[in-house]
Amino acid sequence: MTFARLAACMAAAALTAQQALAQAGSPAGSGPIVAAVNWVQGTLLGNIATAVAVIAVAVVGFMMLTGRMNWRHGITVILGCFILFGATVIVAGIQGAARLAG
Repeated sequence: MTFARLAACMAAAALTAQQALAQAGSPAGSGPIVAAVNWVQGTLLGNIATAVAVIAVAVVGFMMLTGRMNWRHGITVILGCFILFGATVIVAGIQGAARLAG
């Protein structure tokens, strides 16, 4: 990927972030949708999801140590858990960077 292409992608992402920040209020009638999204977020980040992720990391780690799983696939599973549970921090960082740029 060339530098010009990377710069163009970053500029497009910054413009998209500014448009998203302009839509701060919830539109009328979006209450049930917001409630459903909050339920999904609670389910994905709740106690059950945490327990499932711990079990998945333990099983994948054991399979990698015994040679039954490729290290690249195992690291992908572990990285996915970090991204899932760190999504709120990642989004907050992107929003903070967009505020500084705008």
